[in-house]
Amino acid sequence: MVHSSFVFRAGRRAGLLSLVTAAAIGAGAAAPSAGKPTADKRPVAGSEPPRVTLSHPSGQARIDVLVDGKPFTSYIWPGTLKKPTLYPIRSGDGVVVTRGFPPAAGERADHPHHVGLWFNYGDVNGYDFWNHSSAIVDPARLEKMGRIVHAGVTRMDSGRGHAELGVRTRWVTAQNGTPLVDEDTTFTFRATPDGLRVIDRATYLRAAGQDVAFTDNKEGLIGLRVRRALEDPAEKGGEFVDAAGKVTKTEALDSTGVTGVYTSSEGKSGGKVWGTRGKWTTLGGTVDGHPVTIAILDHPGNPGFPTYWHARGYGLFAANPLGQAVFSDGKEKLNFTLKRGLNQLFRYRVLIADRAVTPAEMETLYQTWIEEAVR
Repeated sequence: MVHSSFVFRAGRRAGLLSLVTAAAIGAGAAAPSAGKPTADKRPVAGSEPPRVTLSHPSGQARIDVLVDGKPFTSYIWPGTLKKPTLYPIRSGDGVVVTRGFPPAAGERADHPHHVGLWFNYGDVNGYDFWNHSSAIVDPARLEKMGRIVHAGVTRMDSGRGHAELGVRTRWVTAQNGTPLVDEDTTFTFRATPDGLRVIDRATYLRAAGQDVAFTDNKEGLIGLRVRRALEDPAEKGGEFVDAAGKVTKTEALDSTGVTGVYTSSEGKSGGKVWGTRGKWTTLGGTVDGHPVTIAILDHPGNPGFPTYWHARGYGLFAANPLGQAVFSDGKEKLNFTLKRGLNQLFRYRVLIADRAVTPAEMETLYQTWIEEAVR
């Protein structure tokens, strides 16, 4: 079987990267170790893509994504979470880019609902899906919380260059399980010979009964919580986990090794990205001296395009196209409604590269994705 995949071709090691379509058949190159970052031993352009494999360990609430046998990420739905998520996420060189679950020593302990890469919202018919976690035990708060229940796997296709995972979930009220939204999502996990990792998410939402209101809200929609090294060094203070596992609050913290910088498609950077629109945003930095770039790309067909960015210096990297009234100080309003009997598609791409990626390179990658997506 022939698979369509995507390969970075570099004219020089740190030069302009162009994304091109390639047919992928046959044996692939070995992936680097999933532990510490490895030396740059990537195949030259034209090498066959690595094999991307999905594995569901018996009796466990997770599906592992492997690249030539090395871990990339896992789709998980343990009872300790109130929604499925992708966790942890690694770069091609094995660098973990997500905050620990639970947070590791030296990491921020705030927002326990921030785990991996997820998709939910803060006001769905008045129910808060975004902020729900096992830390919420007050019955009054639980009355207004929602949770997303994993309902089944619809497809698992491994292959050369990419693998596809189809899942079905149901958005329900936390207390009595009343269904509000049915979700069908296809994840496409891609890996290229020179180490790029890609997560494509195509999510169809439909009302489980009557119309469902997604009232403008700051908390949404696709979110990623990154590790300490990729936070903004200008972000001071917060709650942190010490070496003994105790959570402590501090007004200031040593920012040595904290290097994250946001850059949007509209030329905004750092803290100026939050609350602005853009078709893509990158988060670049170094982890133990190893360069890493993460990007989230918004599809033109999504409601509210181009999205507003809910990108915080403390490590929350999110795109929220539905919170327009909040981000525009009331100048705009969307109040998106999921109409009964209709499906709404949301499409996003997440890129993880073991190198710095310039805005010009990112724009090329974005345009290539859009061109590919309409074929």
